[in-house]
This record gives sequence, structure tokens and C-alpha cells, in this order.
Amino acid sequence: MQTQDTEKPQFYLTEDHHPEGSTNLGFWLYLMSDCLIFAVLFATYAVLGRNYAAGPSPADLFDLPLVAINTSMLLLSSITYGFAMLQMERNAKAETLFWLAVTGVFGLAFLSIELYEFSHMIHEGAGPTRSAFLSAFFTLVGTHGLHVTFGIIWLVTLMVQVGMHGLIPENRRRLMCLSMFWHFLDVVWIGVFSVVYLMGVVG
Repeated sequence: MQTQDTEKPQFYLTEDHHPEGSTNLGFWLYLMSDCLIFAVLFATYAVLGRNYAAGPSPADLFDLPLVAINTSMLLLSSITYGFAMLQMERNAKAETLFWLAVTGVFGLAFLSIELYEFSHMIHEGAGPTRSAFLSAFFTLVGTHGLHVTFGIIWLVTLMVQVGMHGLIPENRRRLMCLSMFWHFLDVVWIGVFSVVYLMGVVG
């Protein structure tokens, strides 16, 4: 008589099946794909940026002092996120959440100023359909703003997770990924500020 195997089948792995290195590699690949997207948008703006169709030019539309304030909001948010990461290394949950909240406030201030700029331009008749220049401008700057919006949603989600579960390894890994994403958006914005705004007004 054959003996039956009473051992139950295992349908999941009990060991760690999500190594940290794979997450970092996958996220770097995502950032590289995002680099390609923004490279295409910058190239499109470079080609179309002087096609005004007898409409307003960058010098007629852009308010450099306001854009400089907006830029400072995003750069300050990058600094405060760095403070949050330092507190995370100290395993200080409350301080980490505080600096993440400050980062979110700066991010919201950046988006608010950008939306004000868009609405003002559209109100003045300089919407995305007015000229090729404006189509390229709204697409490039709007895509960056959309990334910042998703970053803030991600930031709030992580704040909830850290508040509920603390600075566990999974949350630390997620905060590191968001840190790379947030600093990446800062670098892209420096390019936008230099190429679109400064060169548009001064050039």
C-alpha cells in the first residue's frame, strides 16, 4: 500500500523574494525612460519655440520674477526632502514626516504658481492652440507639472504608510525611490527654466 504524502503544497515563497537591488534597478530604468520623454519634448520645443504665428513671444508672456519664485519653491522642496532622508537614517519617524510635509507644501506652492501662470496666459489669449511655440510650451511645462502632481500624491501616500507602519525597510525603499524621482524633477525644471524662460526672454 502506497503512503500518501501529507505535506501541503506551498504556493508562496517564505523567503525574501523582492531584493532591494531589483527595485533600484527597475526604478533607474523608469527614470531613464522619463529622460527620453523629456528629451523629445525639449527637442520639439527647440524646433517649434520660435514659431509664434504672429502671436505673443516669450518676452511678451513670461514674468521672470514670478518664475524665479516658482523655481525656488521646487529647489527648496528638494532640500527639505533631503532633510527628511537624513531623519529617516536616524530612524526619527516624526521628524521624517515633518520634513515630508514641508516638501509637500513647497510642491503645492510650485503647482499653484504654475497653474496661475497657465490660467493667466490662456486668459490673455495665449493658449496652447495659439501657435506652435505655445503648443510646445504647454506640453513641456505641463508634462513636468503632471509629474510633480503625481509626486505629491506619491508623497502623501508614503506619509500615510510611514504613519501607520513606521520606517520599515519597505517604506525606506519607497522613500528612496521617491527621493530619486523628486530630485530628477528638479534637474528637469532647471533645464526648463534655462531653455524655455531665460533663453526665451533674454535670447
